[in-house]
Amino acid sequence: MQRRHFLIAGGSLLALTGCATAGMGGSASSATLAADAAVAKALLPVQTPRAELLQVWTGPYEGVPPWDKVTAEKLKAAIMEGIELQRAEYAAIADNPEPPTFANTAVAMQMAGEPLSRCLALFGVMAGNIGSPDYQAVQREVAPILTQAGNEITFNEKLFQRVKAVADGAGAAGLTPEQTRLAERSRDGFIRSGAQLDAAGKAELGRINTALANAFTSFGQKVVADENAWTHIPDEAGVAGLPASDKAGAAAAARQRNLEGWAIVNTRSSVDPFLTLADDRALREKVWRKFVGRGDNGDATDTKAVIAEIVRLRAQRARLLGYANHAEWRMQDTMAKTPEAAMDLMMRVWRPAVARVAEEVADMRALAGHDIEPWDYLYYAEKVRKAKYDLDQNEIKPYFELNAVKQGAFYMAGRLYGFDFVPVPAGSVPVFHPDVEVFEVKNKADGSHVGLFYSDDFNRTGKRSGAWATTYRSYSTYDGVKNVLSSNNNNFNKAQAGQPLLISLDDAETLFHEFGHALHSLSSKVTYPGLAGTPRDYVEYPSQVHEHWVLSRPILDGFMKHVETGQPMPQSLVDKIEAAATFNQGYATVSYLSSALVDMDLHTRAEPPTDIAAFERESLARYGMPKEIVMRHRLPQFNHLFTSDAYSAGYYSYLWSEVMDADTWAYFEESGDVFNPDIGRRYKDIILAEGNTTDRAEAYRRFRGRDPDVTALLKVRGFPVS
Repeated sequence: MQRRHFLIAGGSLLALTGCATAGMGGSASSATLAADAAVAKALLPVQTPRAELLQVWTGPYEGVPPWDKVTAEKLKAAIMEGIELQRAEYAAIADNPEPPTFANTAVAMQMAGEPLSRCLALFGVMAGNIGSPDYQAVQREVAPILTQAGNEITFNEKLFQRVKAVADGAGAAGLTPEQTRLAERSRDGFIRSGAQLDAAGKAELGRINTALANAFTSFGQKVVADENAWTHIPDEAGVAGLPASDKAGAAAAARQRNLEGWAIVNTRSSVDPFLTLADDRALREKVWRKFVGRGDNGDATDTKAVIAEIVRLRAQRARLLGYANHAEWRMQDTMAKTPEAAMDLMMRVWRPAVARVAEEVADMRALAGHDIEPWDYLYYAEKVRKAKYDLDQNEIKPYFELNAVKQGAFYMAGRLYGFDFVPVPAGSVPVFHPDVEVFEVKNKADGSHVGLFYSDDFNRTGKRSGAWATTYRSYSTYDGVKNVLSSNNNNFNKAQAGQPLLISLDDAETLFHEFGHALHSLSSKVTYPGLAGTPRDYVEYPSQVHEHWVLSRPILDGFMKHVETGQPMPQSLVDKIEAAATFNQGYATVSYLSSALVDMDLHTRAEPPTDIAAFERESLARYGMPKEIVMRHRLPQFNHLFTSDAYSAGYYSYLWSEVMDADTWAYFEESGDVFNPDIGRRYKDIILAEGNTTDRAEAYRRFRGRDPDVTALLKVRGFPVS
């Protein structure tokens, strides 16, 4: 997930108010849930999985993932068998001679494929967090097979007719609002995925989907290969300007690679601090070029041909499904609804952001005495920040020791939502790597169990870059209460033995951001797992808003203490940080927003480009991209867009969510208590716990009493509010 690096200029978010609303309604009674589950279980065939990794998870905490038993070979065998088990279950649902009902169709579909889902939860982690060649080989092999298995379900005409009948007859059947929403969303999802195509159309769509699965895997593995590079710095002069903590991390990275000196790993968490603080301009350029050149070196790991194939296939699929382009198809189930609404929001931001960049560059040129290149921007911005605000990043960093930051995040969760995070004794539950820490999550009020939280903080060869959240098991009650197994994943360099690991304020906010995703999962109270996920342009809102608490006084006083003096960050330093909060927002906004604009441009083209490098250049030139800045994610390494469809034509969603985020933070601040217990309780109950059981725009209105106010975001970003 990404940091909050953008703003908005003027107007209101009209598309939010135009969304259809769904009234709140109670869930089905426990007796009804039990009866429905019994019907579904009686329908599904009794099967006993053979593969070890398909078995029900056992052990403490209602069962935990058996990471200690996982191998690539076992995963492959489990996936292949799991597909067969799932196929038999869906066949039983589709071929049922009884008339379709919510219980024998919708509930049965919620249950179908559980062994495979457990196995795929393991597989996703091993592919992303370990990423060794054996797991990559399995990923290449099974990706198209899994896609074909999904196509079988979507294209099953008898199954679709049952799904459609349940949704169309929801009113007559007296379904609750939550049941109706599940049924209707299932029907609409089938339709968007091609269930109404004729036989030839389904065959063609199946071919496209399989080809895309192969291309997604190829893209991701090529980028990971380029991220497993580093820049070796043999002489201490090359790390001049870096604080001791960053030098120590670079030295540790070098030792891990059997090198003398220092190594700057080719991931953002290593590269950005170097570009910000290292004095050697030539080395900054070298590190920058290696980082922004991932996937774009004309070699075996070059991704541009894969991207061209992906956008071509996406365009074909969109036309086959009756849409003008991929973006139009992808945005059917979002808050924005249309590419035009997303573009309107983005373009209102773009022009003032570019103007701000010109001001920032002028300040830096005056200080540097030469033109500013992309590898200079962060370095001289830091110099200007110090000159203008007497604020030095090296002054801030000693207050953000990794473990203290995590404890601060846990405190936030306790104050706002009543959660306790209790360390699980090492070795009491399996983990996929010795670095992983596990915490039991409990309700403070009564000590009751909520779930587990897995924390994987450090980079390693094979692990994908960035920071992200994953949920291994989601909450639901339709077949008994299921607890939550959630995780956060980061890419920090390990500190030297016995030394504190200091991270930047930006990294601390990223950690709180990803923790917000975990809190979203841990707060869930949905009945049906099919309603746990939220629209792409909403899902970042609950994570983004949690970044604000990093600099709240209770967390600073309790946890963000200077690593040497033990004193909390003084208010004078906080005041400097807040005074400089809108500093460098031109860079931050243009870096992010250029990626979102190019994403939408790419996926609204009637004819997709074949020359990806030329398209990227021309698209940026058309928008007037400042030469001193590069996209936060250039197309050749844009994992959000090309490792799946998830964020494609959807990178704008961080900006969309930011409007609600800023407005929510203003709500807490205006109350006089950023830990206001009433607002925190309502935020948990309405925004987090409900999942997608109601329309999310309507939910925001229930929480805030109105639609989001853009003014709050303008103030946060230092832009004119008129």
